[in-house]
Amino acid sequence: MSKEIIAICPGSFDPVTYGHLDIITRASNMFGKVIVIVAGNLSKNCSFSPEERVEMIKKCIPNLDNVEVVHYSGLLADYAAEVGATAIIKGLRAMSDFEYEFQMALTNKKLNPNVETLFLTTKAENMYLSSSMVKQIALMGGDISSFVPEVIKQDIIDRIKK
Repeated sequence: MSKEIIAICPGSFDPVTYGHLDIITRASNMFGKVIVIVAGNLSKNCSFSPEERVEMIKKCIPNLDNVEVVHYSGLLADYAAEVGATAIIKGLRAMSDFEYEFQMALTNKKLNPNVETLFLTTKAENMYLSSSMVKQIALMGGDISSFVPEVIKQDIIDRIKK
């Protein structure tokens, strides 16, 4: 991959997990600039505001100098065109993820022919991990230490336990 290419890595990140951070870190090693987009998703009822999710991600990646974190609620293809990104990075856990992400990749390509979607498979230890699962474990009083960084763990617990 070219270190001159701008890539975008979108997601709801509600909250960000080690699985998300793995994909972000790997993308940052492949591209000159990675813009993590905390996306507005009308089909999800988020626990954290977009601004809170942006701040949580920033707390987790202080050493990734080529990564920027922003909130955006428009079309991903439009954002890619605005910032000159030519790659969209999506993490895949299972085949069920692929079906939806493949559909989105084709749609984004139709809307912006200059952008390519690249899929990164998650590490085996993160295949089952989701933000929803983290929130459910926290709600039930379980230990989420192996799923999220310590720097945001208490923020998640405090929000979920309200």
